[in-house]
Amino acid sequence: MATDAPEARAERDGEDAPQARAERDAEDPADDATDTDAPHPSFEAYAAESPPQAAVGAPGKDGVLELRFAPTSDGTKLVHDYATVPFHVSGTLGHDPHPAAETVFLQSPTGGIAQGDRHDVTIAVEDDAVAHVSTQSSTKVQSMNANYAAADTTLSVGPGGHLDYVPEPTILHADSRYYQDLTLDLDAGATAVLADVVVPGRLARGERFEFERYLSRVRAEGPDGLLFEDATHLTPADGDPTAPGVLGEFTVYGTLFVVAPDSDAAALSDALHETVTDADARAGATALPNGAGVAVRALADRAETVQSTLHAAWDHARRDLLDAPAPSGRKY
Repeated sequence: MATDAPEARAERDGEDAPQARAERDAEDPADDATDTDAPHPSFEAYAAESPPQAAVGAPGKDGVLELRFAPTSDGTKLVHDYATVPFHVSGTLGHDPHPAAETVFLQSPTGGIAQGDRHDVTIAVEDDAVAHVSTQSSTKVQSMNANYAAADTTLSVGPGGHLDYVPEPTILHADSRYYQDLTLDLDAGATAVLADVVVPGRLARGERFEFERYLSRVRAEGPDGLLFEDATHLTPADGDPTAPGVLGEFTVYGTLFVVAPDSDAAALSDALHETVTDADARAGATALPNGAGVAVRALADRAETVQSTLHAAWDHARRDLLDAPAPSGRKY
């Protein structure tokens, strides 16, 4: 079990682009049933397993989501959206405190992420647009006995644009195997806030750290190349997540990346650190490498505690970057 620091560097293992994989699956969806092109060496054994319920690439297993936001005379608008099961986009909401921002909450008609699921999300924010994307509820990664589930998210922000990508927590059910990869591409003058909260089981049922493997990778690039790369790799069977120096006495783990290469990262880091150290969670902030911005980490026994702590940091950062507070937790 290992947790890499924000400064960690690792060569990314490639996957088919969504369109290329969709074309391949259209020719023969069953091909994915024996697809061993794992996104990471630790997932190779899982990739060789064929889910008995529905093969990888079967209808409903490959979810695709595309969103594109653009500036208009009336503020930012969602100008393109495309979604396949399990994603659903019901429309936009206009209650963001920023007068020019647009909000989309992603919905799902399914019970969660199942073995063999492959999700591709692409979100683009054009020049000077401001967008907030979240999920309506937590992402539940269901128990698995074959293969694994994976999500590939690609975010891009044009010059002067801003994106808040702050989904609800990811809940890892017992025996789940989940890989998520997020790539952020910023143009000059662009900023973004990314959040990730991980809940290691159905805590109300006493389920803690019974999942099999969780690997999350975040990579951000600017006009001059790599800004930072961060990875969290948890395998409870191989190493105790509650050991000192890992999660210790805590259960829920959260991260907020404030990616703002043109900001004063040291000053913002100090301000965010002061903000979160007064919160109920055990938290702190540190400057990211290459002047990329700030990373905020939070630990607690409840998801709500971690979320409220990260929200305080998000609110401070948003006021600094956009001169507007962060949206509330309202999901309608």
